[in-house]
Amino acid sequence: MKKLAVLLCLGLLLCGCGKTKPEDVIKDFKDNINNVKSYKITGNMEISNDEETFTYSLESYYLKDSYYKVILVNQTNNHEQIILKNKDDIYVITPALNKSFKFQSEWPGNSSQAYLLGSLLTDIENDDEASVMESETGYVIKSAVNYPNNEELKYEKIYLNNKKEIEKVEVFNENDIVKIKVTFDKVDLKAGLKESDFKLDDYVKEEEPKEEVKKEENKNTNQECSDQENCENKEKEEADDGALQKPNGSSSKNTANIENIIYPLYIPSNTYLTSSEKVETATGNRVILTFSGDKNFVLIEEATIASDDMEIIPVYGEPLLLSETIGALSANSLSWDVNDISYYLASTELSVSEMQLIANSLGNASLVAGIK
Repeated sequence: MKKLAVLLCLGLLLCGCGKTKPEDVIKDFKDNINNVKSYKITGNMEISNDEETFTYSLESYYLKDSYYKVILVNQTNNHEQIILKNKDDIYVITPALNKSFKFQSEWPGNSSQAYLLGSLLTDIENDDEASVMESETGYVIKSAVNYPNNEELKYEKIYLNNKKEIEKVEVFNENDIVKIKVTFDKVDLKAGLKESDFKLDDYVKEEEPKEEVKKEENKNTNQECSDQENCENKEKEEADDGALQKPNGSSSKNTANIENIIYPLYIPSNTYLTSSEKVETATGNRVILTFSGDKNFVLIEEATIASDDMEIIPVYGEPLLLSETIGALSANSLSWDVNDISYYLASTELSVSEMQLIANSLGNASLVAGIK
């Protein structure tokens, strides 16, 4: 009996010694990612606001030396957008509109990205208090996140299976509510991708317009306003003279009209709609809404029309993930396309969070647009 008891104790000790330590889980996860030359991920992403949850199908591609391609398709309206980063530039492409925002940005290194493995690794490395817990199916790594344009997001949980392979990521707010959830269906860490897999030309239907022309015709749209009054006057002038129309080199045989104005369901307190006007353009009409009070801003709405040639709009800012789409954020403005509408929001007084709230509240409304 004594001999049996000794053997049992030794067995328990050996089992205890073989138990995986938290630091080993993180180390193995880091090693797996750092050794990857290219990967392909497929899955789903859910974004939740206070009222709804929006689901995207997700494809994420990576090639060492900072090549990225992320394909997101909104499962509600089939709206597809592509974030593309190659050795030259960063683009957010909307294939259905033959349109792209071209960014001067440090994306993705300047913000957390729940669908990029390298970004998750950076979050863990930047958090001295990152922790690991065992679960029934594997391990859960908890770390702080860095979303400078969305201060609501505070931390994330990275779910690994027993083989320390990633399965899911959840991003939480300060009330421990999941706001972003990415579920990984398939992770191929030996995808064998090449630089040629990250070309803008793959999404260009016609010859690309000259960049010098596009920059000149779009500079007024993306430049900063010196003050709110000038900002509002500039937007009205642009609307009147058609400065927000498509640049030379991109054309369309169609016209589209906004028949019902879309009003934001969220407006900052002590701020009110003070002006609403429709302006006729060469391709239909445009709505200009002016809001005044504690937080002044101008909102422009125009029915979207697909260009015959690729329209490339330079933006000195960041791609911004909204509930239903990816927008283009610059110093004092936010541009985005959703539900057959192009929106342009300009203000020197709104915070990025307030711009997001306004944009997401517009996405909840429906539009009746006549296209002929």
